[in-house]
Amino acid sequence: MAEEEAVDQKRYFEESCKPKCVKPLLEYQACVKRIQDDESGHKHCTGQYFDYWHCVDKCVSGVFLYTPKVSFYDGKLYR
Repeated sequence: MAEEEAVDQKRYFEESCKPKCVKPLLEYQACVKRIQDDESGHKHCTGQYFDYWHCVDKCVSGVFLYTPKVSFYDGKLYR
């Protein structure tokens, strides 16, 4: 019997959380469009990029840390 390869569940949850983070994504895309003609290399969208992924990660962490009896969300313990 061949062993099945492990599936990375985090990617699945990231994809399911992306629709909840539309506002930061749109802000990042607007920034990219705004600076696309910058030849100096001084302008960047790093802040918007990290804001978007922070939103996705926060959503995913809520999914991963949830258990039926105890849930950690935003650093608080809920029972």
